[in-house]
Amino acid sequence: MATAKGAKKSAAKPAAKPAKKAAAKPAAKKAAAKPAAKKPAAKKPAAKPAAKPAAKKPAAKKPAAKPAAKKAAAKKPARKPNAAFMAALKPSPALAAVIGDKAVPRTEVVKKMWDYIKKGKLQDAVNKRMINADEKLKAVFGKAQVSMFEMTKLVGKHLSK
Repeated sequence: MATAKGAKKSAAKPAAKPAKKAAAKPAAKKAAAKPAAKKPAAKKPAAKPAAKPAAKKPAAKKPAAKPAAKKAAAKKPARKPNAAFMAALKPSPALAAVIGDKAVPRTEVVKKMWDYIKKGKLQDAVNKRMINADEKLKAVFGKAQVSMFEMTKLVGKHLSK
């Protein structure tokens, strides 16, 4: 029964509202246009100063919170490097022509490869993710052009313990 009553009320209300709005609009616009414009203008300046002090209080708290976060970060011990990354690996003869024949960690191999690529300007001008191989790098990569993500996979094949 309650749903039937609610349906009757909702059906009756929309029919009554448009009739009132159509008749009241011209008279309401003329009478309320001037006072309505003045009232919001008077309320806005009063609302803005009230909002500014509230905004200043959190701003004062934020700088105090940042040094606390820095202190917490400073207290944490330094992260230990993974031994697998730091293990010295011997490069193959093809890779040794690019980075040298000294045994170095995998991270240093990648750094030296990028130094060689940037020194020789072997990065593709249009797509910086692609590396154009010269004669030495073709021996390592096995093809003329590779992506920077593929490079580490191909270089890994030329490293041994």
